[in-house]
Amino acid sequence: MKTFTNFNINLYTDVLFGKNTELEAAKMVKKHGGSRVLLVYGGGSIKKSGLYDRVAGALKAASLPFAELGGVQPNPRRSLVEKGIKTAQDEKTDFVLAIGGGSAIDTAKAIALALANSGEYWKFYQGAPAEKMAPVGTIHTIAAAGSETSRSSVIVDDLGTGRKMSVNLDPCRPVFAIMNPELTYTVSTYQTGAGAADILAHTVSRYFFKDSPVCHLGDEFAEGLMRNVVRFGPLAIANPADYEARAELMLSASYSHNDLMGIGRSGPRGGEHALESQISGHYDTAHGAGLAAVMPAWLQYIVDNGSPEMIARIAQFGVGVFGVKADLEDPKGTANAGLRAFRDWVKSLGMPLTLKELGIPKADLPQVVKRCMEHNNGKVPGFMELDEKAVTEIFAAIAE
Repeated sequence: MKTFTNFNINLYTDVLFGKNTELEAAKMVKKHGGSRVLLVYGGGSIKKSGLYDRVAGALKAASLPFAELGGVQPNPRRSLVEKGIKTAQDEKTDFVLAIGGGSAIDTAKAIALALANSGEYWKFYQGAPAEKMAPVGTIHTIAAAGSETSRSSVIVDDLGTGRKMSVNLDPCRPVFAIMNPELTYTVSTYQTGAGAADILAHTVSRYFFKDSPVCHLGDEFAEGLMRNVVRFGPLAIANPADYEARAELMLSASYSHNDLMGIGRSGPRGGEHALESQISGHYDTAHGAGLAAVMPAWLQYIVDNGSPEMIARIAQFGVGVFGVKADLEDPKGTANAGLRAFRDWVKSLGMPLTLKELGIPKADLPQVVKRCMEHNNGKVPGFMELDEKAVTEIFAAIAE
């Protein structure tokens, strides 16, 4: 009889889903106690699309004063967080509203942590616990990171180490998330593909736990969500204005990263994010694109070197997610068939499968490995703990 792992889950983000829901932004801010708002966003796309005007107009009509922090970049920077904290403090902000992708949301969370903790926030990205965060609301324009309902925030330390640093804390869930799939219609083909890979990776990370009992319901949730991404990612690329495909990806992104996919399991998990973060953090590549290249190679290494139980789990992944035929006499063959289907799906998204395609020279491989080992104290934890030799083999397999 299987014994489930104890767990606690609190999915408290207030989700408003559907067309034109961004027009309710002011109402949602007031509902969650905001009276002075800091808008956090990226480049000019939200202004070109008219989204900025719609949200700003709603705030003005509701007599909600607001300040702004624009210029958030992919792989968001600590330096901009510092600027945003000063603006928020000067303007006596009590609510942070992020408009854009995961980088805008992660930046907003860092600022909100500072607002609730006397200006302190970076210590939380270095491992200190946090008990509170100022309220954050989101209007996201790309289905990818899932930060709109997750406990996570990732910031690049451009003021120090240059590494990606993260928090994964209960207070860091936004209080509301406005989701309008139509806002993702203009996302480029490449970013749509990267987003789909990112969504899948968040559930992959929760599906592959080390030495943890399996929760059947958790597996059903996870495999169903991953099948959804496998199905609708290519459809959104083929037809960017396919509302159904965009809506399914938007929902999948949030549920992939709000902890529901990991119920009944605990302990070291995944491993793909620890490997990839040293790529996008240093080379400023799209996080999802890096994950697309790393995930199949990481799983292939485990099939070639892991325990029978690990191989069986990867075989189950191939059967449950990609629909390959299960061969009970040859679990390794089943696992390899699943990984071939995985790579074919990555190609269908227009995503890279090699470091060369990501623009990373083969000569840089030793430095990539070195950063992984330094950042993880000599061992990359996860579904299968990886030493320097293992990490070198994984990256060498996809060097070109």
